[in-house]
Amino acid sequence: MRVIITGGTGLIGSALAVELASAGHEVVILSRDTRKATAVPAGARVVSWDARTAKGWGDVADGAGAIVNLAGENIAAGRWSAERKRRIRESRLNAGHAVLEAVEAASTNPRAVIQASGIGIYGATGDVHVREGSPPGRGFLADLAVEWEASTVGVRRLGVRWAAIRTGVVLSTRGGALPRMMLPLPLMSPKRFGKGRQWFPWIHISDEVAAIRLLVEHEGAHGAFNLVSPHPVRNAEFLKQLNTLLRRPLAVPVPAALLRLALGEMATEVLDGQRASPLRLKMTGYRFRFPEVTAALYDLLRGPTRTD
Repeated sequence: MRVIITGGTGLIGSALAVELASAGHEVVILSRDTRKATAVPAGARVVSWDARTAKGWGDVADGAGAIVNLAGENIAAGRWSAERKRRIRESRLNAGHAVLEAVEAASTNPRAVIQASGIGIYGATGDVHVREGSPPGRGFLADLAVEWEASTVGVRRLGVRWAAIRTGVVLSTRGGALPRMMLPLPLMSPKRFGKGRQWFPWIHISDEVAAIRLLVEHEGAHGAFNLVSPHPVRNAEFLKQLNTLLRRPLAVPVPAALLRLALGEMATEVLDGQRASPLRLKMTGYRFRFPEVTAALYDLLRGPTRTD
């Protein structure tokens, strides 16, 4: 089938393009600057778009198998000033509205829209087990995720299958949070952020893209799906596992007040957590390649291994 990926040059999108192309799908990557989209896998092509409208790519959406909407400015690229939060929000909503516009204009509807979202939609939930039926929380990330999902959910009234992927912290050495945690520090590395008891909802990049592929291909997959490992760990345990593999000694904890001073409101990314469960994903029959954090980190840092 033809699968369109917005945000197809980012961490998740580029890996997803490889996964789908290797499975024999026709992959179309939408990019605002086609000159920068150089690492395109065989079986994929790049189409220009403005990330705001269906202009120039709406015909590609006509009769497509699926649109996977991952587009949006990087949340962790800098402090959340009022201007930056505006750009983060608008980049996501504009892309979502463009997808909806393309579906509405299609003479033959795409069969599915897979909409990116974040596990932060639930807010700071402490030790409460979070499942897809849990209510949204409050705060910038939670409100953003609610609006992001809402930007494309209107395709359902057109008879198009819609699923939202509420992704946790994606572990990859190619980008995201992990490389920042691996940066060399003088002699030592933090052993926890704040009290370290906050839950760390993670997922290996291989499981992230394999799960999205399943949702693209699974005709019965509707609604929200938590894309996180079935075995979340607390922040302190994750950092302990990471530092052990990197053979780094541990330093004193990084106080929450210091993180908030350094990162501002963005500190909520590391100080708040969710004890999230991928209940609905497991109900589809998906089997995680890396359900345990030790094996996931070993695979990424030391070499290939599998638990299935």
